[in-house]
Amino acid sequence: MSRHRVDSQGPDDEVMPYSDDETDDELEASSEEEPEEEPPGAPLPSVEAKPSEMGWKVKANDRPYHQLPEFQKKVFLCIKKSRYSKNAIKTYKYNVLTFLPLNLYEQFKRVANLYFLALLILQIIPDITTLPWYTTLIPLVVVLGVTAIKDLVDDLARHRMDKEINNRKCEVLLDGGFQESKWRNLQVGDVVRLKKNDFIPADILLLSSSNPNSLTYVETAELDGETNLKFRLGLRVTDERLQEVRQLAEFNALIECEEPNNRLDKFVGTMLWEQERYPLDLDNMLLRGCTIRNTEECHGLVIFAGADTKIMRNSGKTRFKRTKIDELMNYMVYTIFVLLILVAAGLAIGHSFWYEEIGLKAWYLYDGKGQSAAYRGFLSFWGYIIVLNTMVPISLYVSVEVIRLGQSKFINWDLQMYYAEKDTPAKARTTTLNEQLGQIEYIFSDKTGTLTQNIMQFKKCTIGGRGYGDPTTAEGVVLDRGRPVDWSWNQHADKKFQFMDHALVARVQSGKDKDANEFFKLLSLCHTVMVEHKEGELVYQAASPDEGALVTAARNFGYVFLSRTQDTITIQEMDHESTYEMLALLDFNSDRKRMSIILKFPDGRIRLYCKGADTVIYERLSPNSRHKETTQTDLDVFANATLRTLCLSYKDISTAEYEAWSRKHKEAQVSMSDRDTALDRVYEQIECNLLLIGATAIEDKLQDGVPETIATLAKADIKIWVLTGDKKETAENIGYACSLLTDDMQIHYGEDINEKLSIRQANRRNQPQTIRRGKKKPAEPFFPAPGKNALVITGGWLNEILYEKKKKRRRLRLRRLGKRAPPTNPGDGQPMDDKEKEMRQIDFVDMACECEAVICCRVTPKQKGNVVGLVKKYKKAVTLSIGDGANDVNMIKTADIGVGISGQEGMQAVMSSDYAFAQFRYLQRLLLVHGRWSYIRMCKFLRYFFFKNFAFTLVHFWYSFFNGYSAQVTYENWFITLYNLAYSSLPVLLVGLLDQDVNDKMSLKFPKLYLPGQQGALFNYKNFFISLFHGIFISLIIFFIPYGAFLQTMGQDGEAPSDYQSLAVVTASSLIFVVNMQISLDTSFWTFVNCFAVLGSIAIYFGIMFDIHSAGIHVIFPALFTFTGAASNALRQPYLWLTIILTVGISLLPVICIQFLYKSIWPSVGDKIQRSRKRYEMEMEEEEKKKKPPPFERGRRSRRSAYAFSHSRGYADLISSGRSIRRRPTARGGPQDSIREVPQREAENI
Repeated sequence: MSRHRVDSQGPDDEVMPYSDDETDDELEASSEEEPEEEPPGAPLPSVEAKPSEMGWKVKANDRPYHQLPEFQKKVFLCIKKSRYSKNAIKTYKYNVLTFLPLNLYEQFKRVANLYFLALLILQIIPDITTLPWYTTLIPLVVVLGVTAIKDLVDDLARHRMDKEINNRKCEVLLDGGFQESKWRNLQVGDVVRLKKNDFIPADILLLSSSNPNSLTYVETAELDGETNLKFRLGLRVTDERLQEVRQLAEFNALIECEEPNNRLDKFVGTMLWEQERYPLDLDNMLLRGCTIRNTEECHGLVIFAGADTKIMRNSGKTRFKRTKIDELMNYMVYTIFVLLILVAAGLAIGHSFWYEEIGLKAWYLYDGKGQSAAYRGFLSFWGYIIVLNTMVPISLYVSVEVIRLGQSKFINWDLQMYYAEKDTPAKARTTTLNEQLGQIEYIFSDKTGTLTQNIMQFKKCTIGGRGYGDPTTAEGVVLDRGRPVDWSWNQHADKKFQFMDHALVARVQSGKDKDANEFFKLLSLCHTVMVEHKEGELVYQAASPDEGALVTAARNFGYVFLSRTQDTITIQEMDHESTYEMLALLDFNSDRKRMSIILKFPDGRIRLYCKGADTVIYERLSPNSRHKETTQTDLDVFANATLRTLCLSYKDISTAEYEAWSRKHKEAQVSMSDRDTALDRVYEQIECNLLLIGATAIEDKLQDGVPETIATLAKADIKIWVLTGDKKETAENIGYACSLLTDDMQIHYGEDINEKLSIRQANRRNQPQTIRRGKKKPAEPFFPAPGKNALVITGGWLNEILYEKKKKRRRLRLRRLGKRAPPTNPGDGQPMDDKEKEMRQIDFVDMACECEAVICCRVTPKQKGNVVGLVKKYKKAVTLSIGDGANDVNMIKTADIGVGISGQEGMQAVMSSDYAFAQFRYLQRLLLVHGRWSYIRMCKFLRYFFFKNFAFTLVHFWYSFFNGYSAQVTYENWFITLYNLAYSSLPVLLVGLLDQDVNDKMSLKFPKLYLPGQQGALFNYKNFFISLFHGIFISLIIFFIPYGAFLQTMGQDGEAPSDYQSLAVVTASSLIFVVNMQISLDTSFWTFVNCFAVLGSIAIYFGIMFDIHSAGIHVIFPALFTFTGAASNALRQPYLWLTIILTVGISLLPVICIQFLYKSIWPSVGDKIQRSRKRYEMEMEEEEKKKKPPPFERGRRSRRSAYAFSHSRGYADLISSGRSIRRRPTARGGPQDSIREVPQREAENI
């Protein structure tokens, strides 16, 4: 592996770039002033919204205030409503009154339905009609009815979901007391009371809570899939003065804040209360979708409700998704329309000439109407439109819906996609996209909770130059397989914690290895974990799951973190307690990549403990530090195993040195300008000359089967991009863990990408205009050198590359208005016009698509959607997005197919998805099995459906040459009505539901079988015209062989059977045999049901035909049933049965020959696999037995840091301020019965 980096000023890789999604007040502020020039990539000045610019006002406990005229907005004409949304959410489409009109309107937007409605109207006109009206009405009513019932069932499910959410209960302050109310009745300005484990019903300003200083813990799983707890704080003034119900009822503050927006990381506002203004920020807000944890109760003020909340604003637009096959099918229906009009026009002209030449002169054809030949031709045109209408099959759409519904049920019932651990089956939440699953080219995946389990495990470590973690006995003998350590000697141990190295436990217990003891002492002291006493237990709250895992590891090895105050930390060291005075806590941030703590030991010594990334710690080590090389070797081994590492170090400090540093630290703490930079400088002065103790290695546990799934999908030529809000190091580390990134890949970062794109842009600008306008040359590859490439790009660089910064957009706007000349300097990083911006985006997409892997980190929810949109727009590719949190909803809705990971705490992504299941590994089965089968089945169904309708309809065309082009039909009317409904529908429906070329195991073993779907090879215009010509050929045979047989024939009774009704019976019978035997030839997977359907369809045809042709039904309905005795008369003649057999044989023989030649000479991959199925099945069994993990290869990767700490800025400010410490701490007596830790999971900190 190699990395390309270019030294350049650029965006901060650690910042979530929301410049593509700013609020209105920021846009206004950015429009006021603009410097003349800025170097590309220079940081933008942050803009704080001023009170005057804040357009959102909320008055506490005052509902009428929000109905004032100044807060009304125009809806329609003079109708106005409040700009403040109600808290009820609405995702359904219909209600009782609107269902029928809206549903019919939506259905008649389909051209085919509108066409058949027009046909029905034509059939009512006596001069035009050639077929009874019921031949169109019955199929049309069936189609509309089935589709309406399906839509109704889908919408009722949405109604139930909305009702369940809107009817949740919460307590609202009304009439001086708290009353239970439904969520739907909440309004902006209401004061609510929430209790532990309650869902937060709206975006709420925290006023007070039962914890000291209004500290409230929230779980944000619904927002971002993270389950590690975050804390929120109320203002000091509201905490002190709003604890009682009476005080809350008298609360009348005015909140002025930003307009509703989708920024999850920002909130700016002020509270005006009793002539005092108090600043508000995100730490004071409880967002809808989160859950209250570890807080008995809290009070808050509703700021944003319903559709205005951040979680709803982040959900993106609901897009109507259609498959590629749907679009192609519509174009083909348009093609059939054109063919129909051309054929009808040709036959109408033929009728005009025929009437002029023959009709007028034949006295027996005189009808007394006196119509001209041209007018009769005009009427004949409309007559043929009616006769040939079955070229556009009305039952096509309803058959497609039935097949899709069945395929969706198969996904729901698939036990191999059922996750028993959480009782979560796979769920197809839509029934319209199944075949699109067989055409996916790009997958966009979230990381947290999608690829990973959100579980951190302490796996290995290196202490004093010696590595630990492999199965080893207490004496240090390495084993191939070991057993986990028995922690029964430690009453505080977490029994779930597993460690295989007994030697390390023995060394720690012996107390002789000072490095080992110092190692775990550091882990138990150097952190920002907070602890609560609950019912004789300790509950840990960590700002990151990594910290939770490290503190838990220290606990199991005998160093138990027990409690902390503002300036002390108490731990249990093996068998005794020690309390350390905390002199300073140097918190983690993304630039420092380390944290330190300065402690005063009970014996008076002062020591600094520091943990951080290996690259950062090694720069600060003392020349006298030992074990640097051996530790580095172990770090490389951990990196190869894709473990996340931290180096641990310490330094003893003299009292004089500490006091001198402490003075500088206090000065930096009160600095008024650029305080963070001042503090960082002071921290640097003390964090030097460190002594290395060792390093930890944590596994960010992947979900089962993730690397195998990614490898299998890659073989199917599906490219996977990871879009995450996590830090670059974390995302890259997971990329290696799941085999998305490999050792032989060359990784390119934002700087390098930007440079390559800028060179391409400069070259394009320097080209002469004539060349630019001339014929386009194929673009040169960005990576001409052989080998694999990968992109790792942050959200900041993504904005830089795609010109998405608001300043840049403003410059572009100014240029369009002519206020500034466009740049001519190729070095100017700005687009000259919209075309150039579009070319830049195309270049980026082309570059990314040349790579085997793309990882976008620190991206906002909107950026995720934008990246998906770019690939859809410029590559015309079928895309799939998969995620588990509200921050993934935008990309899930943008992609052609959205998949939600269910079974986690966050369900927002599932509610917006098209498909949902519990584990990422099920994706390969969804695509390679269900998706591929659905695509093959749908393509086969459509090819056959078009064929059988052409074969059926075009018989009328050949017959017209012998009936004076008079729009006379070949078949009996009831046969035309029932052909698609009863006689030929069931076999093809079953092929669309059950057919498979190879079984599911073979589909997974040979991912290359997926390629035809991506290429759209099984259904396209070529296949359509093959079906058309096949239909023309069959219609020719079906008409002309019986016609020839009837031409000069004498029956056994001496009578000629060559009447029109007998011809109709013979052609119809031949057609039914041909189409049912053709589908038999096309069926790859036979079941009893298929066999029954084919034979049953033929039996149904004869049964109904004999009934319809009986004398009894003619007596009851003489006008409707006119073929009395035709079937029994015709089919008793052996000569006609021979004619039917000859017709069927000549129709099917060429098809059988062609299929035989294709399978013998040009077999498909599926044909080859089917031939050797038994051999492959035996091979698969042998492979299962032989499977072994690959041996570890030392030194196969060039050195890289395995640092990937998910830690964001911790609780240091909270700890050192003392605000988190209870006013009356509970006395801790004796050893705890049990110590547990809240499950901490890997986070994607937004």
